[in-house]
Amino acid sequence: MEHNVPLITTIAAGFGIALILGFLAERIRVPALVGYLVAGILIGPATPGFVADVHIAAQLSEIGVMLLMFGVGLHFSLNDLLAVRRIAIPGAVVQMSMATLLGMGLAWWWGWNWGAGLIFGLSLSCASTVVLLKALEARGVLDTMNGRIAVGWLVVEDLATVLVLVLMPPLAGVLGGQAAAEGAVPLWRTIGQTLLSVSAFIALMLIAGRRVLPWMLWQVARTGSRELFTLSVVASAIGIAYGASALFSVSFALGAFFAGMVMRESEFSHRAAKESLPLRDAFSVLFFVSVGMLFEPAVLMDEPVHVLGVVAIIIVGKAVAALALVLVFRYPLNTALTVAASLAQIGEFSFILAGLGLSLGLLPPEGMSLVLAGALISIALNPLLFAAIAPFRRWMLARSELARRLEMRDDPYAELPMSTEHKYLRGQVVLVGYGRVGMRIAGALEARGIPYVVAEQNRELVEDLRHQGKVAVSGNAADPAVLIQAHIANAAMLVIATPDALHVRQMADNARMLNPDIEIVLRSHNEGESQLLRNDNIGTVFFGEEELARSMAGHVLARFASASAEPVGHGA
Repeated sequence: MEHNVPLITTIAAGFGIALILGFLAERIRVPALVGYLVAGILIGPATPGFVADVHIAAQLSEIGVMLLMFGVGLHFSLNDLLAVRRIAIPGAVVQMSMATLLGMGLAWWWGWNWGAGLIFGLSLSCASTVVLLKALEARGVLDTMNGRIAVGWLVVEDLATVLVLVLMPPLAGVLGGQAAAEGAVPLWRTIGQTLLSVSAFIALMLIAGRRVLPWMLWQVARTGSRELFTLSVVASAIGIAYGASALFSVSFALGAFFAGMVMRESEFSHRAAKESLPLRDAFSVLFFVSVGMLFEPAVLMDEPVHVLGVVAIIIVGKAVAALALVLVFRYPLNTALTVAASLAQIGEFSFILAGLGLSLGLLPPEGMSLVLAGALISIALNPLLFAAIAPFRRWMLARSELARRLEMRDDPYAELPMSTEHKYLRGQVVLVGYGRVGMRIAGALEARGIPYVVAEQNRELVEDLRHQGKVAVSGNAADPAVLIQAHIANAAMLVIATPDALHVRQMADNARMLNPDIEIVLRSHNEGESQLLRNDNIGTVFFGEEELARSMAGHVLARFASASAEPVGHGA
């Protein structure tokens, strides 16, 4: 008996081939995303052999877009963005504008209209969050200052792209798309209605959603059912996305993004992220597979110069723009190279933008294939760019006086002001890192009247601390110059509260060299690392889970001790 089940066939073929090619991609040190895209090409209509159902794949990809955007919203942190806002916001806006103009120029040279060029340029301007996070995590720099700047920069790009997705449908007519024939409704009214609908949806989510969603999650969590909790998270993401589209004419992507943002406010946000992750991963794979099905491999042979131009904009144009912008903001060469490598690729938002442009008649099919070719090549080459940062930096520093000056930028916050009170410079605590842990330690020190100096890589945070009257110095405490500025020689204690595990030993060694008698206190993220640090006798090591268990056990034992001490009465 023959079954006509295109849905099952498409899912089975997509998952199966994506698994094989994703595994092979990871084995050759290329992001698995490249394997998923190639899997889509193999089962797409442009290649011989089995062809999956394109229409079903498109609908599955819509679910993938919803869950991807839900995940972006769930991990969106306004505080992380505000911490690097002075460089991330102007940097991302200028870099996106430059990349868009380069893409428009290339499209104009090919004879496309300006609307197609604009969508094409925008598609080349936004980097992949998935690729960036994996690259930074693999190198252990996600929690460093360089990593935070790159992530903050990308968050701004994501927000700008969401705004573009909202405005594209009402502007399609002006840009030369299919909506041009309507013409009856004035443009200002169309844009006004769109912005009004979006504003109404956002207001509803921020006012009602922030109360209803956390309450609903709490009620479901009380049942103790894991599958019900997962179902509630996924149903919220897809239901809100669909409701936003049906009631407010808002895109699925924006609806899902705000669902994630609102759910982040709940105390169950971490559990929601964890429980929905497998389903999000599965449908994001189908999203990348369905995008690959739209790719025309013939473009590589028919228009190699066009492909080279696209790759040059993504890898060279965007990287050089980001490099120059970071240097203009007076950050060191190492930071500029890291941010440049982070942004020299495109991914999921580019596909969403190009796909919407294609459906609105703004972007020709050739444009979609060129965007996909640029994504495949740039993502495949991105690990090589990251690997080249260190040797390229060493080569530049050895041969260029300009590079040496750029590496040692004059930072106005790298030195303590002359007005700093003398009491802070003797017997003080040098506190490295002013994140969630460092902030609490600083509060405890202030409550006891113990002087301290903060050493923090985030220059913007140091500026804010100085405005508050706190003593702080900007820079990486692994650099002896930063410890000298914090007057480590006269300090009583060094407290390393930063999660930067790469430089902990270097910080401790430099501190002991400058002050052999200093006491060192540091944090660790895992049991193995904490044991190694204790074996090396670097200082007093605190491991998060160990301290939590000790505090909880102490509380339990104290309650039992007080219960056993209570009088039992006379008699017997």
